[in-house]
Amino acid sequence: MAKNIYLWTGNGWGKTTSALGVVLRAVGHKKKVVMVQFMKGRKFIGEFKARTRLKPYFEMRQFGKKDFVNLKKPSESDKKLARKGLEFAKKAIKKKPFLLILDEINIAAAVGLLEVNEIVSFLGSVPKSTTVYLTGRYAPKKLMKRADYVTEIRAVKQPKISGKGKIGIDY
Repeated sequence: MAKNIYLWTGNGWGKTTSALGVVLRAVGHKKKVVMVQFMKGRKFIGEFKARTRLKPYFEMRQFGKKDFVNLKKPSESDKKLARKGLEFAKKAIKKKPFLLILDEINIAAAVGLLEVNEIVSFLGSVPKSTTVYLTGRYAPKKLMKRADYVTEIRAVKQPKISGKGKIGIDY
């Protein structure tokens, strides 16, 4: 089995940012990258705006609403969007991208938007030539066990952000 599943979790900032760093590296080497953002539908964030500048090597799709998901009681529409995201990822791996990022899939699984066993099964179908990054807080233990690399990001010091945060840094 290839060592190609990386998982980033924890309550600190930087999980998606780390994944975007490897996007930049891969695109710099003219490698195909697909990023699926679960639970995100905000078009004003920097990575969404930059996606067209990284074509033809980078493709990003969002499967979420503009508003945040109620983590204690996700809506049926949130669940449907997450399912669409996973179905998109299943189609995307058939093209064997160099890198597939499943952004916020950990928390999507943790709050019940997706079934953990289905994600684990999906990861088993990923071609050895594709590296997968899983990001998001509250990674379920089954996903951490399946991953080849697990990194937990912990905030040592983190001020409270008022409003949206700083453009270009926080979004």
